[in-house]
Amino acid sequence: MTVYLVGAGPGDPELITLKAIKALNRADVVIYDRLANEEILQHSPNAKLIYVGKKAGEHYKSQEEINNIIIKEAKNESNKIIVRLKGGDPFVFGRGGEEILELINENISFEIIPGVTSAIGAPTRVGLPITHRGVATSFTVVTGHEDPTKDKKQVKWDYTADTIIVLMGIGKIEENTTEMMKYKSPKTPACIIENGTLPNERIIFGKLENIAQKDINTPAILIVGNVINIFKEIKDFKDKNNI
Repeated sequence: MTVYLVGAGPGDPELITLKAIKALNRADVVIYDRLANEEILQHSPNAKLIYVGKKAGEHYKSQEEINNIIIKEAKNESNKIIVRLKGGDPFVFGRGGEEILELINENISFEIIPGVTSAIGAPTRVGLPITHRGVATSFTVVTGHEDPTKDKKQVKWDYTADTIIVLMGIGKIEENTTEMMKYKSPKTPACIIENGTLPNERIIFGKLENIAQKDINTPAILIVGNVINIFKEIKDFKDKNNI
């Protein structure tokens, strides 16, 4: 018996890897979360499907509850292949490490299949180069929503990277951008990518000083840096030529 920790990619079901699809085809059980596109589940037509994400009006399962579900299914002798399907990449703010440690504690075999994180997949899909020679030689990916049970915050916002990509931060975007403006100019270009790689994708431009006042819906990522100016040129060309 093996548990496969699988990254589902940034949203578009066609951006999942071939290795992930092979694991899903063989799965007896698929345990999936909210950010894993449900169209991907068609690759597991005979599997037991267990949703562990958040739905309106329903209890949001804690990480401990999810761990218990994974272990329970893994210990069921009738199951040979368990797929834990997670949005993006399992190890980019996906708590994949926590789940692997639980499997190790129970002496359960596992394999990790990486996925395209939205931090890279969403901007690349629209033509936003997070690095660009002469403009940006570094980037930082940071969570915009830390664990509220922590004794103190780990995110300091004093990053020196040319491009900052913030995941899971829309609920605290005003607080986060205020902190960033302590270290970066309020005029620094910024943009939001909503529903990246999906048909209802939306791009919102602004600056660090005003992006929080825009009409933004989740899921979305925030990107801050001068590469936004390069992106505007690329987007203008794509829009004019209907690309």
